[in-house]
Amino acid sequence: MNFTQSILIVEDHDFQRRVLARMLSALGARSVLDAANGRAAVALLEDGARPGLVICDLDMPEMDGMAFIRHLGKLLPDVPVIIASALDPALLGSVAKMADAYGVRLIGVLEKPVTRVHLAQLLAASDSSPRRARAAPPVPGFTLAEIEAGIANHEFIPFFQPKVDMKSGAVVGAEALARWKHPTHGIVAPYAFILTLEKANRIDALTFLMLEQAAHATRRLREAGLEVTMSVNLSTTSLADVTLADRVTGIVTGCGTDPKHMVQEITETAAMTALAPALENLSRLRMKGFGLSIDDYGTGFASLAQLARVPYTELKIDQGFITGCGEHPTAQVIVEASLALAHGLKLKAVAEGIETQADWDALKAMGCDLAQGYFIARPMDEAAFLAFCRTYAGGWCVS
Repeated sequence: MNFTQSILIVEDHDFQRRVLARMLSALGARSVLDAANGRAAVALLEDGARPGLVICDLDMPEMDGMAFIRHLGKLLPDVPVIIASALDPALLGSVAKMADAYGVRLIGVLEKPVTRVHLAQLLAASDSSPRRARAAPPVPGFTLAEIEAGIANHEFIPFFQPKVDMKSGAVVGAEALARWKHPTHGIVAPYAFILTLEKANRIDALTFLMLEQAAHATRRLREAGLEVTMSVNLSTTSLADVTLADRVTGIVTGCGTDPKHMVQEITETAAMTALAPALENLSRLRMKGFGLSIDDYGTGFASLAQLARVPYTELKIDQGFITGCGEHPTAQVIVEASLALAHGLKLKAVAEGIETQADWDALKAMGCDLAQGYFIARPMDEAAFLAFCRTYAGGWCVS
């Protein structure tokens, strides 16, 4: 933990607040601020306090920890937070998801009575949490015209995130993710352009460009000796066009790639939009040999109905349930149920968002088929992906 910034303790119990402050000082904290409840903590922040870490109780008078987290998301969202509480784990799991929805970076839970060892572990985690690693640097806002010009100039390229077989450890596929290779700003992440295109209903040009480039890459990778399958995302709006399946097939086969080596990923909500044309497109894609993956499973409103309607070949469990699932009993139950459902329907189950060895071990023990996440590798360009596969094929992470 970098102790050049202060640590803010939000705790209504005077004795526990003093004990925690002494522990932090013993661990090297140079400055400790404290507040007896959320209202007092908000006042400190509004007066200009900028702590490097917040340790917060939940059950407090005047303003409880949940309300404080909501305010923190508006005032200082980048500050890591540790919850100090003896409350039920299921409730803490809900609070963790609430914090994430408010944009607050929750590091972990400090169980009461607090121990110095556990506190030190969480302080170390505040410098190396996966969410901090995922945070992207700010980029300038781009207009729709600028984005479309970049697409027309073929400045958008796919980056590939490996998908690994959890039994053998072999790389068996990848997900192709759009990146903008901007002539001035370098590699630009999707959050800077996807929403703009979708709001303007202009996503198709990018979808087809990524599909074409991913199909070419699949052919080259397989010619290089890699038995990989490539996953590409289909936009919600694209499924409403009944010509989509034929266009997708024409692009892929025109690149010299067999559709059976490609998987189209569709979110639950996407498959609910314009139901009849969506089902026509998805059925035709499956008939042509494409794999179909239901993406972000568990976040939609009609998961079972979608599985009954669409001829999926793969179920991709949302990372919100995967990351840290071994430590959260509720998430673990949901993951186990999703895996049982996938296997009962003869679908491959993919765990998306594996970020630690503990995540890997938990999912492997549950019998998950495929894994994807930062613990395995970040998205990378084609040359790096080829090198990655050649280096790790056949035995990665097997334990």
